[in-house]
Amino acid sequence: MFRDIASKRAPQLRLSVESAGTGGYHIGAPADSRTQQAARRRGYDLSSCRARIVAPEDFERFDLVLAVDRSTRAALMRRAPPAALPKIRLLLGYVPELGLEDVPDPYYGGPNGFEHVLDLIEAAAGALLRELSSRSQGA
Repeated sequence: MFRDIASKRAPQLRLSVESAGTGGYHIGAPADSRTQQAARRRGYDLSSCRARIVAPEDFERFDLVLAVDRSTRAALMRRAPPAALPKIRLLLGYVPELGLEDVPDPYYGGPNGFEHVLDLIEAAAGALLRELSSRSQGA
């Protein structure tokens, strides 16, 4: 989603965006069908996305490593080399006005849970893009 949002709202930014998890139980699997359906209704195509686990080199390759919740952030902090710790941030930290730190897990709730998660991700993506655009203009 972020890659698509960035390409539309800030095409001048040269971004490399990937998604990965901290658990290995879905490696190679597509996104949950309910997630894909909710995203598709908003114009996002997640059909080519496949789950992968965070690799050690990710901490070197990326300027930011974003976690969807505090437990994921803690897992990332345990895996990261000390120099990479400042790169690890909570996604919702970009939208403090929401008063949330964690993106909730929608998998065991109803369809509204998926819509809520997409709302949160879109809000955070927009705020993150504004920050990245501001940084690139100041550079």
